[in-house]
Amino acid sequence: MAADCVFCSIVVGDAPAQIVDEDEHTLAFMDISPWTRGHALVIPRAHSTNLYDVDEADLSHAAVAAKRVGIRMKERLACDGVNLLNASEPAAWQTVWHFHIHVIPRYEDDALAVPVRPEPQDADEIAGVAEELRA
Repeated sequence: MAADCVFCSIVVGDAPAQIVDEDEHTLAFMDISPWTRGHALVIPRAHSTNLYDVDEADLSHAAVAAKRVGIRMKERLACDGVNLLNASEPAAWQTVWHFHIHVIPRYEDDALAVPVRPEPQDADEIAGVAEELRA
């Protein structure tokens, strides 16, 4: 546990949260600034800063918990879909330094939109980036 981490404080019960799911490895609670109705966060109980340093077992447990929460959203909130989002580093919108997965229920009429729509790019550029990643 990190002493200055709000999510660690939630894990130990020192900070309030609307918990919606938990097991021995993970905790899921409502986001206090939700993007859509039902937006929740799934965290491992053990502290890690982000995707780069989360233990692989904790990452697996969090992914399974996110699936469980997403299915529950579909069944109980009648959402039309679910987005999973992880943000690592400020450039990717990370604001809390404890690994977490946003589970965001989506509704056909919700106002949430991604900043840009993907469009096809140059095949040679894509191949070049792929080569960098393989090297």
